[in-house]
Amino acid sequence: MSTVLSRLSLNQETVRQLSLPELAAACATNGIGQVGLWRAPVRVYGVERAGKLFRDAGLTVTSLCRGGFLTATDPAERARALEDNRAAVDEAAGVGTDTLVLVSGGLPDGQKDLYAARERIADALAELAPYAQERGVRLAVEPLHPMFASDRCVVSTLSQALDLAERFPAEQVGVVVDTYHVWWDDGAPAQIARAGAGGRIHSFQLADWITPLPAGVLVGRGQLGDGCVDFRALRAQVEAAGFDGPIEVEIFNEGLWARDGAEVVAEVAARYTEHAC
Repeated sequence: MSTVLSRLSLNQETVRQLSLPELAAACATNGIGQVGLWRAPVRVYGVERAGKLFRDAGLTVTSLCRGGFLTATDPAERARALEDNRAAVDEAAGVGTDTLVLVSGGLPDGQKDLYAARERIADALAELAPYAQERGVRLAVEPLHPMFASDRCVVSTLSQALDLAERFPAEQVGVVVDTYHVWWDDGAPAQIARAGAGGRIHSFQLADWITPLPAGVLVGRGQLGDGCVDFRALRAQVEAAGFDGPIEVEIFNEGLWARDGAEVVAEVAARYTEHAC
């Protein structure tokens, strides 16, 4: 593995067209030593089997996506969400990662109180964090761009994510710094420093912001270098804050998914080198 690529982690969703064995092979071919995984394909393949696959290929699993969706008001829905998140923690431990990414959840139908929704997330974290710590897993709260606040994530800024995380020990709950979601926020540099000072940057992810956004905004992330995100500046900020962990490229883009997956893996390595190093 080249020194330049030593910290690069390829999130599975960037090349979702590849099977897990194909992903492992493509990473090995391109000198990428780390991967981020997603629960659904891991479950299909088998949690323990997936962990063994990547260990045997010499790859480190840097994160598992995703837990969360913890804003329900209905007691039965809340219980199901907590059960699912405990399962996600077990799956993270099973594939050999210490980081479970949480997308907190949007507003339940008929609800408009963002503050109350965030408090329900805090209540859920109080139940889940000790469970995760017992299994060697950290919970990483990911703030999403405000356009997702209604339906996907009421946590829109690093400040809001840290306000939740700091109620718990840093070894239990931290945050994700995802360039796609925070690049626009002029308060992000100060919050990155705050997160670093508390040892709470549990994941650093890269994707570019391109416009116009597609009709399905969830799949509007751009390949590195295709948009307006200053990756070097953001990387410098997280490193100045003390983060020296994996740098995970996570791109949801139908154009990339329609291409040859091995070609996309090679392109990610090249773009990472060109734009983020």
